[in-house]
Amino acid sequence: MNFVFVAGRLGSDPETRFTPSGQKVINFRFACSSKKGGKEDTIWWRVTVWGDQFDKMLPYLKKGTALMIQGELHKPQIYNDREGKPQTSLELTATSLSFSPFGKSDGGSSANATSKNANTGHDSNAFDFEPVMQGSQHPAFQDDEIPF
Repeated sequence: MNFVFVAGRLGSDPETRFTPSGQKVINFRFACSSKKGGKEDTIWWRVTVWGDQFDKMLPYLKKGTALMIQGELHKPQIYNDREGKPQTSLELTATSLSFSPFGKSDGGSSANATSKNANTGHDSNAFDFEPVMQGSQHPAFQDDEIPF
């Protein structure tokens, strides 16, 4: 298995569906941007979440929400777009979701706004995100662990 950790923003609101057997599956697009040589490059992921392990977070997940996702990377698929250019499709099955501590979401909240933490239900400042690691038993990410 290949596990990855990505940070970025939701490119779409999550879509909830159910399999014929009744199992819940949530899908959304996720964008990770980086700048190299003054040029911005965005990598798009198709993210799948199985079951109800992140149901408490779902009301807070909107297009533009800053997240960190850990999960299993699937084999990239190469296809040709409408113009005939080869493109790569990346898919990730999430095992852990957390709100990003690196900035507020673009979801319309202001610097003075408060929001409910999806895990605890307590009010918190929009810039004071508490990581939510419901899908795994990993300890919370600490600021002093950031290498930059």
